[in-house]
Amino acid sequence: MPREHIILECTEARAEGQRPSRYMSTRNKKTQQERVEKKKYNPFLQRHTLHREIKGK
Repeated sequence: MPREHIILECTEARAEGQRPSRYMSTRNKKTQQERVEKKKYNPFLQRHTLHREIKGK
């Protein structure tokens, strides 16, 4: 299957010493080989931050 499940983790939370928020998403492996970056809401920081794909299984 070309679609795979990925985990997105907040990049700013660890630098500030807070808990990182995580989101589940999917991507198409055939059209998008690089890692995914999205702006998502972090409830611990109470603002939108950049979330990057982390290495999964």
